[in-house]
Amino acid sequence: MMSRFDELKQNWEKFVHFLKEKGIIRTARITYNVTWNMFLIVTVLLILGGVFAAGVGAGFFASLVKDEPVRAHTSMKEDIYNYEETSTVYFDNNQYMGKLQSDLDRQEVSLKDVSPFVLKAVISTEDQYFYEHEGVVPKAIFRAMYEEFSGAPIVTGGSTLTQQLIKNQILTNEVSFDRKAKEILLAMRLEKVLKKDEILEAYLNIVPYGRNSSGRNVAGIQAAAEGIFGIPASKLNLAQSAYLAGLPKNPFVYTPFSNGGVPKEDISAGVKRMQTVLNRMLSEGSITQAEYDEAIKYDIKKNLTTKQQSSFEKYPALTVEVQRRTVEILAKVQAEKDGKNFDKLTPEELKEYKDNARIQVRQKGIKIHTTINQKIYDEMQAVVANDNLFGPANEYVRGKKLDKPEPEEVGASLIDNKTGKIISFVAGRDFNREQTNHATYMKRQNGSTMKPLLAYSLALETGKVQPGSIVPDTPIQSGSHSIGNWDGKYDGLVSVRHSMKWSRNTPAVRSYMRVNTDEALNRLEKMGVSSLSPNDRGAPVLAIGGMTNGVTVEENTNAFATFANGGNFVDAYMIEKIESNNGELIYQHKTNPVQVYSPQTSYLLLDMMRDVVNGGTGNNINRYLSFSTDWAGKSGTTNDDIDSWFVGTNPNVSLGVWIGYDTPDSLVKGDGGTGKRNQRIWSLLANAAYKHSPQLMDPDKQFAMPSGIVRREICGISGKLPSDLCRSAGLVTTDLFNAKFTPSEVDDTLTKGRYVLVGDAKYKALPSTPQEFTKDGVLIKEEFLRELGLEALNKLTNTTNLLNNIVPEKELKENGKVPSAVAGAKMSDGVLSWASHGENDVIGYRIYHSSDGTSFKKIGSVTADKTSAKVPAGVVYVTAVDIAGKESPAQTKVQVGEKKPPAEPPTPPTDGNGDGGKPDKPQDPPPPPTEPTDPGTGDPPPATTQNNNKKKPSNG
Repeated sequence: MMSRFDELKQNWEKFVHFLKEKGIIRTARITYNVTWNMFLIVTVLLILGGVFAAGVGAGFFASLVKDEPVRAHTSMKEDIYNYEETSTVYFDNNQYMGKLQSDLDRQEVSLKDVSPFVLKAVISTEDQYFYEHEGVVPKAIFRAMYEEFSGAPIVTGGSTLTQQLIKNQILTNEVSFDRKAKEILLAMRLEKVLKKDEILEAYLNIVPYGRNSSGRNVAGIQAAAEGIFGIPASKLNLAQSAYLAGLPKNPFVYTPFSNGGVPKEDISAGVKRMQTVLNRMLSEGSITQAEYDEAIKYDIKKNLTTKQQSSFEKYPALTVEVQRRTVEILAKVQAEKDGKNFDKLTPEELKEYKDNARIQVRQKGIKIHTTINQKIYDEMQAVVANDNLFGPANEYVRGKKLDKPEPEEVGASLIDNKTGKIISFVAGRDFNREQTNHATYMKRQNGSTMKPLLAYSLALETGKVQPGSIVPDTPIQSGSHSIGNWDGKYDGLVSVRHSMKWSRNTPAVRSYMRVNTDEALNRLEKMGVSSLSPNDRGAPVLAIGGMTNGVTVEENTNAFATFANGGNFVDAYMIEKIESNNGELIYQHKTNPVQVYSPQTSYLLLDMMRDVVNGGTGNNINRYLSFSTDWAGKSGTTNDDIDSWFVGTNPNVSLGVWIGYDTPDSLVKGDGGTGKRNQRIWSLLANAAYKHSPQLMDPDKQFAMPSGIVRREICGISGKLPSDLCRSAGLVTTDLFNAKFTPSEVDDTLTKGRYVLVGDAKYKALPSTPQEFTKDGVLIKEEFLRELGLEALNKLTNTTNLLNNIVPEKELKENGKVPSAVAGAKMSDGVLSWASHGENDVIGYRIYHSSDGTSFKKIGSVTADKTSAKVPAGVVYVTAVDIAGKESPAQTKVQVGEKKPPAEPPTPPTDGNGDGGKPDKPQDPPPPPTEPTDPGTGDPPPATTQNNNKKKPSNG
């Protein structure tokens, strides 16, 4: 039996035989050979064409990248991580304040601090083969090329995350073949330099995300998360992550906020893009269906963050000031690194360094730590927000109407004495009005606050004056200008302490002119006053604040802190340290005290300024302060009340306040004057700081008296040791001294003598001056007055009344002639009055009386300041007497009462009164004048009679 296999074989042989008989096999063989040969030819041609095309393509690619340098790995890493980042600012104690102004808001973040949902969303949307490719995906590139050349309506793009990073950080956004070729080449190279996670982290930190709730452009996932949803990148949920991952496709179409930071009415475009991202994540399996369903329902618009104030919006003055100081510091740091003296840079060099510093501030994400206490700063701004504390806005200046009314402005600075830290400041009432910082930038004359800084400081240091020294308060003529006091009054011979307490100008100028003024100005500059003009040198008015340029509130306050520091100046500062974005220290402030004055001089100034606060021109301070501590301070007002100042210091801090108009003009005085208004503001600002830091504002210690300070008794008229005559005159007082300059001489400026009173002035009596017009008293020697430049002084005054009975040893000049007769005598109700004599050397008047009009005798005398007296009935007349004793002729006689009959014939005189032998009438003794003096001697001058006392009719 034939097997199945044998049967099949037999059939196959029959089929082949059939094909041979018909010639089919031969034909098939020929066709096969031809086809195979054609295939080989075409294949070879295709291979040759491909090789040729590849060669051409390679050549073309090479031509596109021929100008691209071979970048070192370190160089590429620097370029990739060289992205712009917003700098941040901190209050003291590392308390976050905000970001500085920049073109773009970006914050660097590590990949570990980014939500895993963000990573999945970005990879699914932008580069699904990210962890597999080596920088480029050829298939994606060819697809993108085809879409580009074919004009396809949807372009999917062919760039990996690596390529996008290269485009943004190393190349440009230019659309061209050569840029794309360079991008491909550098992307493949970058994959050799960075790890995948490093590339992804860099990408997430550079990609743009549109605008945030403040209306600012944002880049980087951290800034986007905070600016759009108000949370850090690590807290983003799936829906939020998908929404943000979709934004870079078209940031300003998909962004939910408008230019001003207002949410858009329609954010559907961004939401649709979010849905697309979620779909891709689901299709790739990076999220589950449940996660997708939950995320797709998320209400993006409802969960957008509210508008956030930028640091500039919330703290405009502080932000600008911090940025300005930071630029200055960074420029100086770099210049010193380059071996250059910052203070000696050319204008061009300085500009270059500052421009580079500004770039660093705006783009390098540095961290700036300040000395500002946020709570105190905020509280101080709240104080000056009270319009009731200030005068009215000014509309006219010297009769010219301003473009718009200017409010009364304020500037204040609070400084820690020991460290120089600026704890807080007030730039003004509204910084946005004109962006002028009235605390740190504006310069104004500082008025009498200059007195402790310049007028008395070097004078005390060199012993030219001490607190008890007597320096006259009288007008000063300096060239064509006169220097006087703010109130137009003068206190005469007063102590330096009194002059400081009551802010007297002329003693301050006199004290300043006793020292080497160049040395005084050099020390003033050492205390931080940087704006002195060549015109200020040698100008006496500088001692009372008459500067060409003025000072800032910060400078003025900082200078006062010198005395609280025992004479050491510590420069005020606001920037504590600056760090790079990765925490590397760029700058750290170092305090560098400079000894300007001795501790003894400093303490004496402080002790005198205590009196200013406790009863002097700064006495309003204690009315408004809510706490009590050891304050020393000085008020200051410039001409025409244009500027009003008060600066106070205690053992811990110094606080200075200025008020005025931006366009200088007189302040409205109001109740108590501008000084009271300023001191109220000063006190309220001090209270604001005390509220949040009582230990700082109210130290538990007072200013410590250093060794070398002693208290001594002195004669209050000279500042020397008291003499017996000084003690008897009640002129002894006590005061503090630098032990090196205690008085060693006993007062010799006083002497005993006679004096006369003319009006309210006192003069030394002449030997021939009638004793009846003189008083015995204490005289101050003319030589001493001459040493003080007061030889013309004929009146001694001070506000303590110590000098009421002290007389200048100055004689009244006698005119050389007999005084003319007294005029204008008349009677009224029993009182005789007459006209004041017109001659300056007249020192008094004598009154003569007669009962019958035939014989007269002197019944009394009065000093020249009196022009009336009560007299008895009869006939009277008055004469004038000059300093030399010369007496005027008798005036016309005046009848007092009814005329009496003639008296009995006279008898020889028995009383020795020198009245021409005329007897007194014991039965009718005449009453004395109102203010009689010792009777004089000599015959009475002749007189005529006039009856000015007619009998009045009876009333019935």
